[in-house]
Amino acid sequence: MAQDAKQAYPVRVKTRVISKEPDVMGGAPVFAGTRVPVQTLLDCLEAGDSIDEFLEGFPSVSRGQVIAFLEDARDRLVESSS
Repeated sequence: MAQDAKQAYPVRVKTRVISKEPDVMGGAPVFAGTRVPVQTLLDCLEAGDSIDEFLEGFPSVSRGQVIAFLEDARDRLVESSS
């Protein structure tokens, strides 16, 4: 029965969405496990592209990474303005 409870309520593990390594893209923040700078996502969104369009152009980035990045950015913005 305890195992059923674990399956019914999975634990969400927060994974690192962004990495910043000096030897990857000159140390620019990138989506973890990729060479795609997060600035590229921001530039695409600013230009009016959708998340789907961004993901089509950068298939090494997952939708989950994009959503997690945007949620974290939102939370930090709200927190800093409180």
